[in-house]
Amino acid sequence: MNRIALITGATSGIGEATAHTLAKNQFDLILCGRREDRLAQMQVHLSQYTRVHTLCFDVRNLQAVTAAIQSLADDWANIDVLINNAGNAHGLDPIHTGDTADWDAMIDINVKGLLYVARQIVPGMVGRKGGHVVNIGSIAGKEVYPNGNVYCASKHAVDAITNGMRLDLNQHGIKVTGIHPGMVETEFSLVRFKGDTERAGNVYKGLKPLNGNDIADLILFVITRPPHVMVADMIVFPTAQASATVVKRDVYY
Repeated sequence: MNRIALITGATSGIGEATAHTLAKNQFDLILCGRREDRLAQMQVHLSQYTRVHTLCFDVRNLQAVTAAIQSLADDWANIDVLINNAGNAHGLDPIHTGDTADWDAMIDINVKGLLYVARQIVPGMVGRKGGHVVNIGSIAGKEVYPNGNVYCASKHAVDAITNGMRLDLNQHGIKVTGIHPGMVETEFSLVRFKGDTERAGNVYKGLKPLNGNDIADLILFVITRPPHVMVADMIVFPTAQASATVVKRDVYY
């Protein structure tokens, strides 16, 4: 029997790539996102490989999260792997000119959304004495960079929550992994710069960034280790990147 993996933020970027990778590697999938049309398209495509169920909700909405996950039928309810991938960045402003709506969006999705989903799924893992939680963080959760203030704070919170989960869930045989990518070319920068394609494109200009498939491969590796092996924490960069702020431009690998 295939293990069941639930992926938040499954309709684009890392989440979408992870769905495709896991579908081809004997995982049944619960795909979660806000865009119902994309969920439907993915279900049609990935059903050729595995069982696929979709849940359309916004992780910021506790009632919606609760209702969606509690709606799962018995043959979907025993989730083996939770991949908390939903996240966002809004704006790149110094603290004194930051948009409070941007702050709310980042804290609500990156921090509270992760907690809301985990709160619904982890008790089942505790009851079954096993499972794996993978939280997708960021290098911004390990370092702070200029104008990153609240985004970095939200990702530092993800790192702290991940480490706290690992301690709390150790006695229940549950693995907890944090994966912290550097520059990954997805919709991330387009969202951060509110649809400004030129500004978003400049983020990756002059280098070869990571892509969603690169992170999906790492997720697959992490969740397929033997029962006695847990990858606790992982930072991954493109070769051109050395830290959140040190990047070699005008080179391609």
